[in-house]
Amino acid sequence: MVAKLVAILIVGVLAGALPWPVLAQNYSCNAGLCCSQFGFCGTGVRYCGDGCQAGPCYSPPSGGGDGGCISVADVVTEDFFDGIINQVDASCAGKNFYTRRAFLDALNSYPEFGQGGYANDSKREIAAFFAHATHETGCFCYIEEIDGPSKNYCVEGESIGFNGSNNPEIVANDPVISFKTAFWFWMKNVHEIVNRGFSATIHAINGAECNGGNRDAVNARVEYYEDYCNQLGVFPGDNLPC
Repeated sequence: MVAKLVAILIVGVLAGALPWPVLAQNYSCNAGLCCSQFGFCGTGVRYCGDGCQAGPCYSPPSGGGDGGCISVADVVTEDFFDGIINQVDASCAGKNFYTRRAFLDALNSYPEFGQGGYANDSKREIAAFFAHATHETGCFCYIEEIDGPSKNYCVEGESIGFNGSNNPEIVANDPVISFKTAFWFWMKNVHEIVNRGFSATIHAINGAECNGGNRDAVNARVEYYEDYCNQLGVFPGDNLPC
């Protein structure tokens, strides 16, 4: 992904008008409503998402086993990864560059990735990461940024352990370094805001697309995200486009 995966990675979410919440009495809400972790009745991710105590919850109710410790390797299976990269032609430079093994090797340096909150939160973060990676790299086809921005990975190199100033080409030559560069940006700029909704991740990666800046790009990112959430068996949440 070189500049593409870095571009991935190189906020505020607009809050919609919400109905006045109704306090649940002993977790008793009307049919079709969820009792949130704070004891209010309603619909949507704020009520039916993580911490939901009763009703049509998106994830298991509190104490129902939706713990936060998951194995990213178990989620990002060979089938999942190949399902993305197999969409590109054999002539694509990234076809034989990006691999699940390289992704997992790079992941060893960023153990906090995909480990925030509940298991479903972790799956949403993984889906978001791959949605942006897919969009930026054309399903892992591109290694070099098409428009050729400045290749200066000085800061990333200092953190990851390579000479990003004098040897920036290593990002395009070493798939593990490429993924590490992506993880570096993600953990620094995106990881902490994933729970605000997918729209916040778009703002963090390319805010110029938001608010009508590039609706096609935003819609493409959202479609990838929803597809991957579906594959991982998790509700995508609210606040998707920006």
